[in-house]
Amino acid sequence: MPLIGTMLNKPVLLESLIVFIIVLCVHTVVWDRYSWCVIALALQAFYVQFKWDRLLQLGGAVFQFRTTANSGLLPASMVIPLLGIVMKERCKAAGIVYFERFGIVVASTGMVLALFLSVIAVGITRPVPTNTCILSGIAGSIILYTMKYSLTVSEVIEVLEVLLIFVYLSMILLYLLPRCFSPGEALLVLGGISFILKQLIKRSLNMIEGRGDPVDFVLLVAVAGMVLLGIFFTALFFFMDSGTWTSSMFFHMMTAVLGLGVLMPWLYHLIRRNPLLWLLQFLVQTQTRVYLLVYWTLLAASACMVVLYQNSKRSSESKKHQASTITRKYFHFIVVATYIPGLIYDHQLLYIAAVLCLVVFILLEYIRYFRIKPFGQTLRHLLTLFLDERDSGPLILTHIYLLVGMSLPVWLFPRPCAPKGTLPGAGALVPYSGVLAVGVGDTVASIFGSTIGEIKWPGTKKTFEGTMTAIFAQIIAVALILIFDGRVNLNTSYAWILGCISLVSLLEAYTTQIDNLLLPLYLQILLMA
Repeated sequence: MPLIGTMLNKPVLLESLIVFIIVLCVHTVVWDRYSWCVIALALQAFYVQFKWDRLLQLGGAVFQFRTTANSGLLPASMVIPLLGIVMKERCKAAGIVYFERFGIVVASTGMVLALFLSVIAVGITRPVPTNTCILSGIAGSIILYTMKYSLTVSEVIEVLEVLLIFVYLSMILLYLLPRCFSPGEALLVLGGISFILKQLIKRSLNMIEGRGDPVDFVLLVAVAGMVLLGIFFTALFFFMDSGTWTSSMFFHMMTAVLGLGVLMPWLYHLIRRNPLLWLLQFLVQTQTRVYLLVYWTLLAASACMVVLYQNSKRSSESKKHQASTITRKYFHFIVVATYIPGLIYDHQLLYIAAVLCLVVFILLEYIRYFRIKPFGQTLRHLLTLFLDERDSGPLILTHIYLLVGMSLPVWLFPRPCAPKGTLPGAGALVPYSGVLAVGVGDTVASIFGSTIGEIKWPGTKKTFEGTMTAIFAQIIAVALILIFDGRVNLNTSYAWILGCISLVSLLEAYTTQIDNLLLPLYLQILLMA
């Protein structure tokens, strides 16, 4: 009984329990040699995350991490390995050997990155935690032994190259952006960026002329461009005032130079055609795409109107300084209304549109962060109304996380392993993971929890009523998807889908990490298993 009471009073223990249940659920369906690696990694990450938490509390971490969250090492450590394993199994079932090997590389890379972050925590903890060191050593030995007999030499080199990019990227971005990430969020975000950069370099060097779907390369080039642009302007404005008109002219000029002089030729090298002409032809290829673009433009305008209206209320009501939870969830409803038609009518258009929106969001955040004239100060004023405790660093990332969380299931969907455009069984809902977990579940949980919720989950501010209504709303959403999307055929997977939704909703109640990022990934993993 004392043990149960301790668990109930420590949300991190219940969060860890939910993650362990998810790991075991996945490996009851997908059990192979990598399962032992993931379980060993999970056990050592569970112990190491308490070392990270202690370092964060005492201020002993190498960099400044987000102070309103725990380290989140365990839930973050499981995402990339599990995603690689379920991708491997789906592609193996479809007989696509290349992407089966790609899934193995993804899983191995995730394990190595998580193990590296654990070793860092153990190495800087004083006194040295002997038991945790032994456990990390055992987990590392299991992972390395499995990789030795599973990966080719070129694949091992690829994993090590991603690790090298991750190390350098972490040193640069965690220094430049203090308090923007928890250790777990840094693992997910910087690990993902590192893998994208490695894939872009690999495909650029190994490109066979005339091959490659342009859609597959747009995200890689866009992410690389935004990272390079951010690092370049951070270094530049270290030596000059970013709030002057001269800096503004230089910002826009260098953005155009990078976009038209570097990224466009790079994309041309990959797709072997003019990127701007291809994009224009792609966007107006069918009448349905034109209708969707007009509809999305109207939704974007309505989102801007919400921002302006809420700020006008703030100026007239001097006592109100922050938007309410319900007000912030307006944007979740707008995003759901954006993604549902795209998922039903045109996946590829939604893929490209989400990448373009990501580029626009990041550029606007650069303008706000660097105070680029004429809109930098205005954006600072408009967006401060919607800040919450997760935006404790110099960047405002919650709206970018919302876009990325909704888009990741679309971007990570293994299209080559789904010849008919959809996966069998529960996998048919994979592209909808972001809509279900964030757009519906998280939104309904926040609204009902903050308005009618009375019974709180032990140790958290989240409520039982919010979680239950979130599960119920996601079940209704699945039923509506079945009605309106004729490609979705769940066969007899209803019990599994209910279990997946329930587990992810419980994780939302207990995690202190960015739920917009974490929940869609876990739901996607469970649905693909």
